[in-house]
Parts: sequence; structure tokens; C-alpha cells
Amino acid sequence: QLQLVESGGGLVQPGGSLRLSCAASGLTLNSYVIGWFRQAPGKEREAVSCITTDGTSYYGDSVKGRFTISRDNAKNTMYLQMNSLEPEDTAVYYCNAHNTVVVTTYEYWGQGTQVTVSS
Repeated sequence: QLQLVESGGGLVQPGGSLRLSCAASGLTLNSYVIGWFRQAPGKEREAVSCITTDGTSYYGDSVKGRFTISRDNAKNTMYLQMNSLEPEDTAVYYCNAHNTVVVTTYEYWGQGTQVTVSS
């Protein structure tokens, strides 16, 4: 069964850190562009970070310098290390994997994990 399973969310104080994990089964992450998105209440889902199949990573301006995306091919798992967290980072975080073969796009989403930054 193809699925992405996230973990690692929770409540953290401003300035704190969290590491999100996204374990894949039924698909090999290093064959996909993988990334993290987030959606805050009342807002649209936004891209946070992604990493391409050749290992190049990209970050949204609001998280650049604070978040780090990585991939462990042996564990078939992706991570999002989040440091210096701010209340504005509060959202449900989703992992995503997608790949386009000829004209067909394959895309998978995790179930989401809540991150709350509050004192």
C-alpha cells in the first residue's frame, strides 16, 4: 500500500525546535520530488520546502535559515528540522511526494501533523 506517514508534531515554545518525519511505504522517496507543505487555520496551503531527486533543496522565504529538509534513503524517510520556531509557524504540516512520468503525475500526501508554537 502506497502511503506517507508523518510524525513529530506537537506543542513547542517560541524559539524551540521540532523535527518532523515522513516515512514512506510502497514508494521509493529518492525517485520523487519530496517536500513539506503547511496550512494554517483560514489560510491556503503553502509550500515550505522541497528536495529534488538530485538532492537540491529549496525553501520558502519565511523559513529560510531556520528549517532544514533532508532525506534518508536507507530508511526511505524524509525529515524537516525546524529551529527558531515562531507562532506564525503554527499549522498542520503535510509531506508530499510527486513525480511526472511522460504525461502522468503521481502524487502522494501524508495525513498531516499539527505543529503549535505558543508560550
